[in-house]
Amino acid sequence: MNITALGTNNIPEKEENIHILTIIGHIEGHMVSPPQNKSTKYEHIIPQLVAVEENPKIEGLLVVLNTVGGDVEAGLAISELINSLSKPKVTLVLGGSHSIGVPLATSGDYSFIAPSGTMTIHPIRMNGLVIGVPQTFNYFSKMQDRIIDFVVRTSKVNRKTLIDLMNSTDEFANDIGTILVGKEAVEHNLINEVGGLESSLKKLKELISYRTAAREEQIIKN
Repeated sequence: MNITALGTNNIPEKEENIHILTIIGHIEGHMVSPPQNKSTKYEHIIPQLVAVEENPKIEGLLVVLNTVGGDVEAGLAISELINSLSKPKVTLVLGGSHSIGVPLATSGDYSFIAPSGTMTIHPIRMNGLVIGVPQTFNYFSKMQDRIIDFVVRTSKVNRKTLIDLMNSTDEFANDIGTILVGKEAVEHNLINEVGGLESSLKKLKELISYRTAAREEQIIKN
């Protein structure tokens, strides 16, 4: 309705059995993003994911990503929730899926990245006051391990490769990390395939048909 009110007519109807979830801009967690930021609020995303799991009419989930990253806890929580869905889910990286967007991109059953899509991989960092004590380092280290463990668990990337990408010093002038563009993300086994919307929907429908066939076969056996 909002799109229609802004002047776009004849909006195509999407298939009722596929839910499309968009995660864009800054991922907002417990702190509210500045008003000029495009943001995705985790309290909006989580109820959608629960509804996808509970709604028998929805057979699959397509997650479209174009995010700069944001709140680590919120991003990881959304990633875990997507990954724990029992229904087929496919992720598609368009403009970019940076920072905490990396685990979001690997959270599905299958992942795509557009040829011009990018992923920025870097160590965890924090803005604002940081207490310079060993406990702070330990907290950061445990948080980073959680992210690494999730990405390794949900993709085919080698753990050492991922850590090396995070700690690379020859990509940025004032920072450490790595930018992967399109097929580079596939070559490093973070993403399954280079593709766009058509490929993503085709793969999701394929996964849905496999799941339906498996359920019917189980019913026959019982």
